[in-house]
Amino acid sequence: MSVQSRFATKSMFAALSVESSGEESDEEISEPELKSNATSSSSEPPAPPSMSKTAQRKAAKAARQQKLQAKKQPNGVPPGTSAPSSESAEIVSETVVETSTELTEPLELEPVDETPVVPDRVPEPPIEATSIAAVDLPQSTPELKSESTPEPAPVEIPETPPSHPPANIDASEQVRKRQNVLTRTLWTVIMIGVFVGLLLMGHAYMILLVMLCQTLVYREVTALFTLAQSDRRDETNDKDPWSKTLNWYFFAVTNYFLYGESIIYYFKHVVFSDSQLLPFATNHRLISFTLYTIGLMGFVLSLQKGFLKQQFGLFCWVHMSLMLVVVSSHFIVNNILEGLIWFWVPASLVICNDIFAYVWGKWLGRTPLIKLSPNKTVEGFVGAFGSTVLFSLAWGWWFMGYNYMICPVHDLGVNAWSNVQCVPNPVFLWKDWNIPSSLAAVLSSALQRPITSISYVPYHFHLLSMSFFASLVAPFGGFFASGFKRAFKIKDFGHSIPGHGGMTDRMDCQFLMGVFTYVYYSSLIRVHNVTVGSILQKIVSGLSVEDQLELIVDLKKYLEGMGVHVPC
Repeated sequence: MSVQSRFATKSMFAALSVESSGEESDEEISEPELKSNATSSSSEPPAPPSMSKTAQRKAAKAARQQKLQAKKQPNGVPPGTSAPSSESAEIVSETVVETSTELTEPLELEPVDETPVVPDRVPEPPIEATSIAAVDLPQSTPELKSESTPEPAPVEIPETPPSHPPANIDASEQVRKRQNVLTRTLWTVIMIGVFVGLLLMGHAYMILLVMLCQTLVYREVTALFTLAQSDRRDETNDKDPWSKTLNWYFFAVTNYFLYGESIIYYFKHVVFSDSQLLPFATNHRLISFTLYTIGLMGFVLSLQKGFLKQQFGLFCWVHMSLMLVVVSSHFIVNNILEGLIWFWVPASLVICNDIFAYVWGKWLGRTPLIKLSPNKTVEGFVGAFGSTVLFSLAWGWWFMGYNYMICPVHDLGVNAWSNVQCVPNPVFLWKDWNIPSSLAAVLSSALQRPITSISYVPYHFHLLSMSFFASLVAPFGGFFASGFKRAFKIKDFGHSIPGHGGMTDRMDCQFLMGVFTYVYYSSLIRVHNVTVGSILQKIVSGLSVEDQLELIVDLKKYLEGMGVHVPC
């Protein structure tokens, strides 16, 4: 290769080198040598203009750096490069000639440190200058720039997955949520419609509704025990054949006892006046205990080795379910028999609180309320409390004006269109509160009319008590159910109601509210009057036949003496 080609190659590497390295070559090519080389190559094509000393230094430095890079590589070839083609070599040579011509102009450079660079490895034998042109170059020669410092090579950054889900996933999720809201709203309207329809049809239909709900809840709760034991049953090919039978047997016996007590208490005038029902009424508790004992004996006889832990666990599970579900339902039925308003209004308050808690939580909810229910917020809880209190006053005041709602049941055949008459409970009667004279004078002067008393209904104060419980305490029944579901790692208790989950998910607060209403009513509101049924119960159960006949004769004489005609 000619001297001019060598200088051209050196100029190329000088243009591509990094000037920031601060190193300067200690090898300098003198100007006389350049002239002699140019004279010896007179036979070759005309050479480009001579290079300045600065350009010579840069070319020498580039050659030295190329040697160092070649020593660092195993074969003297930079990684990721391939042998250049003849066409690319010619293009590089022509480009370098043009670049070297531009470099002949004087450049002002900062002083360069000429300290020789000590390589990291032991230097290998020097490579001839002619071998520099043989260094492999990339097949695609980049466009050379006149600046001495080239742009750094682009760094490939690995693609990271997007932090947000794709748009199609978001759209499908929104569609799913919208469809769930529509389904939930539709079935809410359907349940309220069925609820109101059965309410208008009469007490008997409401009792049937409560029995249906408790049956579904009992099935869902007891099914959780089967879910917990599913893995063990998979390990053993056999299973306890009597578990489900005894499960529902105890359910039937408990309902027989509790509903029998309610019928005897509220329909004494029917039960004790019928000779066929009399044995049932007088021996009801003995019959119930006998049936339970039979179930207990059957459970003991069904015990099998290998299933003992499972069977005793189910026995305890069933009895806890009976206490929480069936006993609570029994109190709710008693509320219906005491008057539909004691069932309808408390249940409506729980529904109202649930709806307003959702609305306020979606609108203003920021602060989590309890870890068991992540969707519950303090703002929703407080907003639902105020809304439920105001709703209770208006809702209860409206229904207290109907005898069908406030009268205790005496005939299961009545409905909303029947002419129901009764002596209303004193809590539904308007009363006057006499205002103190000093306060009355202030109110009269402020309102420009005389005010001496304020009319009120005691039921309003009871409504406040029930609304407080429905807003502040009853939701903890739902929290209890949420913890129960978390223990079994399930979202809902079942799929009885589309969009709402299982029946237990809707009745968890109602059970607690129903028990409170019954205890509150029987302790503070119920009027204990002597009724025909209670007297008849004492006569039938406490007097012999001779005493009963004597009572009839004496009662007839008393009525005739009062001028009352007694039919024979």
